[in-house]
This record gives sequence, C-alpha cells and structure tokens, in this order.
Amino acid sequence: MKKKYIPDLQKQMASCESNYLRLMKLMPDMDDRDHRCFHILWHDHQAKVDLNVEERFTYTTTVRIEQRYENQSWVEMPALIVRLYHDARMAEVICRQQRRQLQGRYEYPNKQMHHPDEKAQLNQYLGEWLNQCLAHGHSAEALAIA
Repeated sequence: MKKKYIPDLQKQMASCESNYLRLMKLMPDMDDRDHRCFHILWHDHQAKVDLNVEERFTYTTTVRIEQRYENQSWVEMPALIVRLYHDARMAEVICRQQRRQLQGRYEYPNKQMHHPDEKAQLNQYLGEWLNQCLAHGHSAEALAIA
C-alpha cells in the first residue's frame, strides 16, 4: 500500500521564515520600492532575477519573482508569486505564473500532475534561488540603506 504524504509543518515554516529573511536582505527597502533586479554570474552561466512588488497591504506584500538565463531562450523558468507575511516574518510561494493557488498537499496522481509535496518543493526552490542571489548576485542599481 502506498504511503500518504504528510506535510512536515515545522520544516515548511522554517523554510518560509528563511525565505522571508533572504528576501528582506535582497530588498530591504521593499516598503518604498517596487522592483529590484539581480544579475547572477557563475562559471559560464549568467541569469537575471527580477523581484517585482505586485501588492502591498499593512501586513502582507506579494512579490513576483522571475528568472531568466541570458542567451538561452530555450530554457523557460517559472515565475513564482510569493506572499510575505510581515507580522509572522514568513514568505511562501502561493502560486506560479498561472495564478492558481497551490495546495499544501496533492493526491497523486492528479490531473495537473502536481507532486504530493509541490508547494514544499517550490518553497525550497525559492530558497535556493534567493541564496544564489545573495551569494553570487549583483544588483543592477546601487543600494541605499538608511
């Protein structure tokens, strides 16, 4: 009998907390700025990561994160829609560019062919890309932190 996937809430919360801290390091002026662009260069690969604020409310901010490889149009990377919860200091991927809200768990198989832990995987993927921005990224404009 197939074992049912059970989300590890502690691990997911830790991932969301780490992603929040990473995003705040990359865009500390998020309250006043709507866009930030990073160029990442490692080995012979170059990528561009755009952070775009789409919605801003008292306790939440929604950011669209897009990445593209320079000179490699055959690779289409997913855009991630990330919601930052400022009161809880957490950031989670809520959907991809299709704008369909992700569930915390999917039955498998399903029509959309989502993995049972699709949301957890996307949050981990987001963390890895934010780490690349922090480690190897260069902002397209100067940062001014007061």
